[in-house]
Amino acid sequence: MTLTVRGPLRALLIAAAVGLAACSAPPLEQEAPPEPQVVPGYEAIQDGDILIPAVPPQYLDPINRRQQVAYNGTERPGTIVVDPHAKFLYLVTAPGEAMRYRIAVGREGRGFRGSATVGRKAEWPAWTPTANMIRTDPDIYGPYRAGMSGGLENPLGARALYLYRNGRDTMYRIHGTNDVASIGNQTSAGCIRLFNQDILDLYDRVPRGAQMRVRSEAESRRLEGPQPPETVIQDLEVVAR
Repeated sequence: MTLTVRGPLRALLIAAAVGLAACSAPPLEQEAPPEPQVVPGYEAIQDGDILIPAVPPQYLDPINRRQQVAYNGTERPGTIVVDPHAKFLYLVTAPGEAMRYRIAVGREGRGFRGSATVGRKAEWPAWTPTANMIRTDPDIYGPYRAGMSGGLENPLGARALYLYRNGRDTMYRIHGTNDVASIGNQTSAGCIRLFNQDILDLYDRVPRGAQMRVRSEAESRRLEGPQPPETVIQDLEVVAR
């Protein structure tokens, strides 16, 4: 004999069966949140007692990453070549080869011409506001008239190369930065800056006494091609001690 169930009882039995099936099914596994993407070479770095943050990937288009490239200049190996127009710094590593770094260029950097030597190197250099900054905004910069010690908040970053000419400090520096968004651009102030990960790499490769030269705009156009116009990023005016 076949028992036929209709009406409310049938609906109740169906609901119970569905509920039991759901309880017997394995629980759905929740997907773990994606790991933060890190570009090799730009990971966080422990430098003594300071942890340098990783550079966010959005600032690391391939052109912004340091890389070994073919080099068409005539400088000898060991020479630093700064192109403030194309926003590149080259360290010549062999005839026809160089390590290329992306840079940001401030007003002081655009004003430097000719050549120099690395007369001094500093880890976590101090920052000192200029006299003009103190005079213009004494409430903001006055407390730092004696300088700011090195650290993550310091606008000069993890390392600085001090450039000399005829034995005298030119006040021109190649240094790191805590403003990663500025790399590849012009800024309203400062010299030549690199990602902290890149200045660490360059610093270890370059000895005191290394030669450095700056390309002219005509030379940059000939070797790199014309550069598109860009907006100058407003920035702190800084000088390294």
